Amino acid sequence: MLDLFVGNRNYSSWSMRIGVLLRAFDISYKETLLPFGTDGIGEGSRFKEQSLAISPTGTVPILRDSGCLTASGEALVLYDTLSIVEYVAERFPDQSIWPRDQALRAMARNLCAEMHSGFGALRSHCPMNIGADLHREGAIIWRDQPNVRRDVVRLDTAWENARTLSRGPFLCGKDFGAVDAYFAPVVMRLKYYSLPVSDGCRAYMDQICNVPAVQDWIASAIKEAEFLEFEEPFRLAP
Repeated sequence: MLDLFVGNRNYSSWSMRIGVLLRAFDISYKETLLPFGTDGIGEGSRFKEQSLAISPTGTVPILRDSGCLTASGEALVLYDTLSIVEYVAERFPDQSIWPRDQALRAMARNLCAEMHSGFGALRSHCPMNIGADLHREGAIIWRDQPNVRRDVVRLDTAWENARTLSRGPFLCGKDFGAVDAYFAPVVMRLKYYSLPVSDGCRAYMDQICNVPAVQDWIASAIKEAEFLEFEEPFRLAP
């Protein structure tokens, strides 16, 4: 039995990656929300106490597999999105979580690794906030933050090259895969901050937003209707 622990759906981009991936491949799991609270997510917060009780890092997402026991007899616990993706792909080999083609599989892993450690300016200046109208803030960020513009240009180039090589419409072929789940939160940033993108980039964003698993995540995020000031650098509480 897989247990997935996630943070608030509208704010937690890391949680979105794995939640969307499991839903897209119809993998059975139990989802538990570890909500961010008004006391934040740092040391001493309720969120940190709850997450540290499950994993040593106190971050989300967390995947626990009670069907895979460690040498000490405890359920396997994974807390890094790359390791979770690799484990799920190994656990469910019949699913095309990674492309079957070797070259495309390597490209998908390479793009995931770049997303995992890169695009810091975009992630920092445009925190994910699903459902929020942030187009005015996006325009100011675009004007004043050259590193954000560089990140978006790199995204555009990477997506266009991948879709051309794989003959799209997804990054590594005709089917949604782990690499697309990895970039889904970035699509949310581009969408809700209304950042300028090329037609090709927009086409890929539309492709991602039409994936049922992504649509389900967006609907759940909007339904949460949470407003946490520490996650809201641009809006005032309603």
